[in-house]
Amino acid sequence: MKKIALLGSTGSIGTQTLQVAAEHPERFRIEALAAGTNTALLLEQVRLFKPSKVSVATREAAETLKTEVPAGTQVFYGEEGLIEIAAGTDADTLVTAVTGSMGLPATLAAIDEGKTIALANKETLVTAGHLVMSRAERKNVSILPVDSEHSAIFQCLNGEPKDRLLGITLTASGGSFRHLSRQELESVTVEDALKHPNWSMGAKITIDSATMVNKGLEVIEAHWLFGLSYDKIGVLLHPESIIHSFVEFEDTSIIAQLGNPDMRVPIQYALTYPDRIPLQANRLSLAQIGKLNFREMDFDRFPCLRMAYECGKIGGTAPTVFNAANEVAVARFLRREISFLQIEDILAQVVGRHKAEMNPDLETIREADAWARRIAAE
Repeated sequence: MKKIALLGSTGSIGTQTLQVAAEHPERFRIEALAAGTNTALLLEQVRLFKPSKVSVATREAAETLKTEVPAGTQVFYGEEGLIEIAAGTDADTLVTAVTGSMGLPATLAAIDEGKTIALANKETLVTAGHLVMSRAERKNVSILPVDSEHSAIFQCLNGEPKDRLLGITLTASGGSFRHLSRQELESVTVEDALKHPNWSMGAKITIDSATMVNKGLEVIEAHWLFGLSYDKIGVLLHPESIIHSFVEFEDTSIIAQLGNPDMRVPIQYALTYPDRIPLQANRLSLAQIGKLNFREMDFDRFPCLRMAYECGKIGGTAPTVFNAANEVAVARFLRREISFLQIEDILAQVVGRHKAEMNPDLETIREADAWARRIAAE
């Protein structure tokens, strides 16, 4: 029986993680749950899975929740609540599915407690990859990727000699506007941007897919997960999202991981690794699909991806600033304060004004994050 703590239980990855757990109750116990403000859904989850601890965003929500949860369930809130869920139970695996950089302190606390990390939060490695990976190595903690692309790379590298690797390629669907020109992007709406053609995801990550920021964050994350230089990490447009990513070796062999777009597959693999167990899902039929399409990445069409590469190569606090400015810009777009193309304008301005600090500690990362948010909001 694997005991699981879950950060972000009411989001897209969180709810699908609970679906996997519910499908195999003999294998998984949900020990602790953390959510933001969707207390109604969290309460349903608490009643179904009966965790020992839960956490919400605010003190007010926690006080309300205390009157509703079953006896024996402790309630926490805020950043301290996230840390309590991540590190304060006897769960052996932490699934980090919160959006944004808020999951970093909790993830570090879980690593200190020796818990396996099933990582679905890109921003943790984007903002503090050097801290997370060095601490994980020191504590002998496994970081198992949940993103479909990184899970694909992880699976393709199993048992292979890393020193014979030429490079990896992350595939990108292109998002909601992959067929639109730059001129056509000037008039797109929030509703248009949220209609992802392949994946069912939360609002923020769906917008990031359309701007290609999401793929940029994945490039930076891959750099830390697999210890690769940026010139060994490529991106290829693949509209069908069937090949989730692939690796190439010195003998010209390419190994890819394929499957229908279904996040439960990489979620379950992270929870069962190195084992594989049945999943109630549609099997892939290549004959039925007929053909797969690929296009080289156009960095002029997707300038945010170029910025992500540039920030990753600079290192230090540059990726932190890129991520924080994007979180603010996307939130402003979703509130209809700015246009879609202004997201990349804000990113370019904030990144351009930042002087990166190398090898930052956690406090320096937080300061850079706060600075970027303030400038992006202005």
